[in-house]
Amino acid sequence: MVENRLVFKIVPETDWQKAVRAGRFAGSPIDVQDGFIHLSAAHQAKETARRHFAGQTGLLLVAFRAADLSALRWEPSRGGDLFPHLHAALDPGLALWAKPLPWRGDGHDFPEGFAA
Repeated sequence: MVENRLVFKIVPETDWQKAVRAGRFAGSPIDVQDGFIHLSAAHQAKETARRHFAGQTGLLLVAFRAADLSALRWEPSRGGDLFPHLHAALDPGLALWAKPLPWRGDGHDFPEGFAA
């Protein structure tokens, strides 16, 4: 994978704020259940939002440099596509940015400049 490639986590803002204060994000309930933190590559993020977060408000899209996540593995998932899965807790200090991901009634409004 490309060293400067970005990966993304869609997370409720309240959960992210708690993680920032704690200095650690162990994952959402589904992450904990599956044993890794689900992330998405840029080309996967919009479909992830549609499938798993439809209608949800108060979300953030948080960006990370894949190369900064030492426990990151690219593993087959939906349709055989390789998804980034983090097999460790996430250090919120590694986030490049966290931007609102508002619900607009028919989908989430991704931040300006987000390229899928």
